[in-house]
Amino acid sequence: MQLNEIARRCGASHNLTTQLAGTEPAGFAIDSRAVKEGEVFIALPGERVDGHQFVKEVLDRGALAAIVNHQQLYASQTMPLDLGEYFPRLIFVENVAAAIQQMAARVLAAWGRPVVGITASAGKTTMKDLTAQVMAAAGRVHKSLGNLNTSFGLPLTVGRMISGGAHPNDFDLAVFEMGMSSFGEIARLADIASPLVGVVGNAGTAHIEFFGTSERIARAKAELIDGLRPGGTAVLNADDPLVMQMPARRRDLRVIRFGIDAEAEVKARDIRALDQLAGTAFTLVTPTDEAEVKLPLLGRHNVLNALAAAGVGVAFELRAAQIAQQLNAAAPSEKRGEIIRLANGVTIIDDSYNSNPPALLQAVKAMCEAPGFTRRIVVAGEMLELGAEGAAMHKACGAQLAQLGIDELIGVRGLAASLVEGAQAAGLGDATFVETTDEAAALLLKHLRSGDVVLVKGSRGVRTEKIVERLKAV
Repeated sequence: MQLNEIARRCGASHNLTTQLAGTEPAGFAIDSRAVKEGEVFIALPGERVDGHQFVKEVLDRGALAAIVNHQQLYASQTMPLDLGEYFPRLIFVENVAAAIQQMAARVLAAWGRPVVGITASAGKTTMKDLTAQVMAAAGRVHKSLGNLNTSFGLPLTVGRMISGGAHPNDFDLAVFEMGMSSFGEIARLADIASPLVGVVGNAGTAHIEFFGTSERIARAKAELIDGLRPGGTAVLNADDPLVMQMPARRRDLRVIRFGIDAEAEVKARDIRALDQLAGTAFTLVTPTDEAEVKLPLLGRHNVLNALAAAGVGVAFELRAAQIAQQLNAAAPSEKRGEIIRLANGVTIIDDSYNSNPPALLQAVKAMCEAPGFTRRIVVAGEMLELGAEGAAMHKACGAQLAQLGIDELIGVRGLAASLVEGAQAAGLGDATFVETTDEAAALLLKHLRSGDVVLVKGSRGVRTEKIVERLKAV
C-alpha cells in the first residue's frame, strides 16, 4: 500500500512529496533500534521512553517516514521547530497509538475476509501457531508473528499485510493472537479485528497481579466473545469451567467446545507420549469423523492447544483427516517446548519464553511422561505477575513438582527460592536455589551427563533462555 493511502487510513496530515506519497514502505517498526531502511517508524510515547525522541535518528538512518504527534515531537526537543528537510517525511496524527489502530481496522474492514482471534492465560502463542497451521488447509493464512498480541502488536501484524510487497488480497484469512494486561484491552483488539471466530483457551493465573482473581481474568478474556461478529463462532475449552461461562450473554453465536475430560464436540482419545520426546499421539474426534494425530509437541497441554486449533478447523468445515495432516506437520513455537539434542547426549526442552504455575506443572508432567531418559532435571525461573500470593503459589508449585518424579530442581532468582523450599519440604532432596542464570548454567555444566533431559522454563523477565544458550555453546 502506498504511503499516502496509509496516511489516509491513519487519519493523518502530511506534506509528502509526490515520489514519497507513491512509495510502498518495506515495513513498520515501533522500536527505533530495529528500524530498517525503507520502513515507517511509529513514534509511540511510552512510560519511560518516548519514540519521538528518536525520530530524527531513524530518519537519518534511512527510515522512509515517521508517524508522529506534532506537539510531542516538539516536546522531545530533538527536532528543529521548522522541521526543515524532515517535514516531507513526517505523517502527523493527533494520537499515534489510536492512529495505527484505526489504520489496522480500516485495512481489515476493506479486506473483509475471516479473522480468527485467540486468547488464553497460557499457551496462546502455540494455539495461534497451531491454528494457522491447521487453517493452511483452507487457504492462505496471515498470522501474528511471535507474541505480537497487544494494541500495538496487532497493528504491526496488520501492517505486514500492506508493506514489503505484500497486499491484503494475498491472504484468505487471518489468525491473530490477543493478549491483555487490563480490562478493555481485548475489547479494543476485537474492535480492530472484528473476528468471525474467537478461541478462548483457558483462564488461569497469568497476570493475576493486575486482576486479583481468576474470575476477573476470565471476565477480561470474555471480551473476545463479546466482540465476535453476529453469527460468529466461539471455540471454547470445555475443561475450563470459567471459559464455559463466557457465551452466556450471547445467543447469536455458534459454540464449538474442545476438551479432554469434559464432554465436547472436538475431543482427544487415547493420548500417549511418543518415545524420546518425539511428541504426543492421540485420536482426534470431531462431530463428523475421526483421525489419528502424531503431534510433534509434548504433553497433554499441547493436545489441548491442538484441539483448540482443530475446533477452528471444524468451524470452517475441515475434515478430521485434513486437520490431522496439518497437525502432524506442526513444529514447536520458538522457546515454547523446542527440543534441543546436544552432542554430549543431553536433551534440553527449551520452554524459556514464559512461565506460570499451571504451565510449569504441565511442562514437567510432559517431561516425566516421556520414556527413555536416566535423569529428569527442571530449571525453573521466578514466575512474575502473581501478586501478593506469589511466594505461596511458588511454594505450593514446588511441592507439586516434587511429587511428579523429577530428579533435580534448580530455582532461579527471587521467588524461585520459595519454589525450592516447597520441593524440599515435599521430599525432593536435590533442590537448589541460585540468584542468576549464569549460576544455574554453571551448576548444570558441572554434572550433566548423557541420558539427562533438562526442562528450562521461567518468566520473560528472568531470561532463562541464557541458560539454554550456555548449554548449547559447550
